[in-house]
Amino acid sequence: MQIIQAFALFNHLLTIITMFKKTLITIAISVAVIAILAPYTLGFSLWHTGHAIKVATSLTAKLACSARYISGFSTQQIAEDLASYSPVTRWVNLHYDDELKFTQANLFTMAPVKAQYTQAKGCSLVNGKNNTSNSAEKSLVSLTAPPLSDSTKPWPEGSSVETIAPTMQQVLKQLLAQDNANELNTRAMVIVKNGEIIAEAYSDGIFPSTPLLGWSMTKSVTAMLLGRMAQLGMVSMDRDNLFQEWQQDRRKQISLQDLLQMSSGLAFDETYAPGSDATHMLFTADSASEVAMASPVIEPKGEHFSYSSGTTNLLARFIHQQFGHSTQSAINFLFNELFIPLGLQNSVLETDASGVFVGSSYLYGSARDWARLGLLMLNQGSVNQGKANQQRLLTKEWIRNATTPNRSNNDKRYGYQFWLNYGEVDSRWPSLPRDAYAMNGNRGQSVMIIPSEQVVFVRLGWTKGNYPKGENFSYLLGQLNSLKMKDSR
Repeated sequence: MQIIQAFALFNHLLTIITMFKKTLITIAISVAVIAILAPYTLGFSLWHTGHAIKVATSLTAKLACSARYISGFSTQQIAEDLASYSPVTRWVNLHYDDELKFTQANLFTMAPVKAQYTQAKGCSLVNGKNNTSNSAEKSLVSLTAPPLSDSTKPWPEGSSVETIAPTMQQVLKQLLAQDNANELNTRAMVIVKNGEIIAEAYSDGIFPSTPLLGWSMTKSVTAMLLGRMAQLGMVSMDRDNLFQEWQQDRRKQISLQDLLQMSSGLAFDETYAPGSDATHMLFTADSASEVAMASPVIEPKGEHFSYSSGTTNLLARFIHQQFGHSTQSAINFLFNELFIPLGLQNSVLETDASGVFVGSSYLYGSARDWARLGLLMLNQGSVNQGKANQQRLLTKEWIRNATTPNRSNNDKRYGYQFWLNYGEVDSRWPSLPRDAYAMNGNRGQSVMIIPSEQVVFVRLGWTKGNYPKGENFSYLLGQLNSLKMKDSR
């Protein structure tokens, strides 16, 4: 997900609003100034002003709820993180109920919204309702999730890490410190080599057990969930005729593979500004998948790569559909068939208000859990590869297809929701081996997998702008190889 810049407009309002108390006069002046400045400051129509205010309060409530009740962040940390998206969030009235675990937000009484946390599905927006009387919200609150592992066995099965290489540990700690001296806001880094954690580093207040938001890295895990279903014979990636709503037009020809490779041909506005498909999908729609569900076809399927979070939420909708539209059944499958076999200990995949996973954006996991997910891909779909208790979660064929360039005419460097380093003349990360591929997310989130080096790099943080993942991972790889050469002497 790209940085949501649209609400910088409100900076122009701050001095005006402070002159008034929170009255109807304040609201009238705020809306009037927004309407006047919007076309000139941000380039969006005044007709999107209402949506801008709604997104501001919804973004604040949703991200604050998850940061508070999943990541365990302080209200001060949350305020700083939100402000890095938009200064206007400092002016949103945000209330935390730590007993019932929900947040409420409004902007000078406008666009009130609530986000509710439950252990099974994290936080989801309640679309302005300030009570729990509606049946949909009650059904989400009553969801349960199978317990994740609390094993103290050696990682990745458990939480014991006794494989740290002192030299690489120091290198990683220095890189994290350098990142933060450069205001890149790196929070966690992990290096996995030959199936073991050999270095991990964390910023102040972040621990090996802290669940951190992966943003669009969630897309890769949504694909892996489909891969697990394929391994069990539940689905095939060439399946088309996916939704009843598409029966009467050519969208019925779109396959799971087309969606996985972002080459469905569907229109979807991925820009993050008021009135766009992407902001509506994440912050104002009851159903995240409903937005892309109504998208028309504008390109022949399979021929044009177009990055689309809406496409991934269609995959999440399809998964939900396969479990009889039961959120509880989908959660049970996610945990029993992926999270628990992998040994994940601190992860949750959030749903939208309709109970469908927000497969594009909202997986929270600790750095060690993200490393476990990367290791599954590195190990060709097997857990505990080479050991007596080895279990296959994904087929080798699915892994191969997931990391094969797509068939589009414009950019083939994308597989099944994984970014690839090859497929075109120019490598995506020229300083890394050609076989590198990654889960990537907004704010510089990355799980970089390099099969030829038997390495997984994890980086989690909150970078405003670009994070130099290619350069930094190349540096770490060079340090690893240098250490290997020294050890061989």
